[in-house]
Amino acid sequence: MADVIARAFSGSRSESDPVLPAASPPGGPAGDAEEIHVDLIELLFFAYRDFVGGPDTLLAEYGFGRAHHRVVHFVNRNPGIRVTDLLDILKITKQSLGRVLKQLVDTGFIDQLPGPVDRRQRLLYATEKGQELDARMTRLQSRRIDAALAHLSPGGREAARRFLLEIVDAADRETVARMTERPWEAAPVAEDREP
Repeated sequence: MADVIARAFSGSRSESDPVLPAASPPGGPAGDAEEIHVDLIELLFFAYRDFVGGPDTLLAEYGFGRAHHRVVHFVNRNPGIRVTDLLDILKITKQSLGRVLKQLVDTGFIDQLPGPVDRRQRLLYATEKGQELDARMTRLQSRRIDAALAHLSPGGREAARRFLLEIVDAADRETVARMTERPWEAAPVAEDREP
């Protein structure tokens, strides 16, 4: 089966290759009232694979994975974020975050400080090392986005943004829209923070 898939990507096919019937889309035979967007679903899978590919390679140098990427990114974008707020953004369990966060703190990418009023609170900051890592990953992904946007019409960027925003759950859409409208900027360096 791997050979069939590999040839599908390479575009080469020999006479002896089996011709597989097209799979029926989920939900029943063609002609059902519900339109099935298999092409867009598959494009999203492939786009995501390639979108995270560069950062995945970079993260592997540190023994990190995609969860580390998300944590570093959102902590860097939201200096002083509470652990509970990060859990809300990432929609992961406290246990999953705890393991990843411990690695990032232990290796010097994230600082975890007590809250100024409630010392039980844990506020998260990207260290200079964490900011650097996030900037490198962001640049890799921005280049890929720039290349894709270069092939779209002038309104294509806003259409792409709107499309992605519409995929977000309706309950979170307004919050996500506000969060993603902020311009990219480097977080303050660790030494500039209150202890």
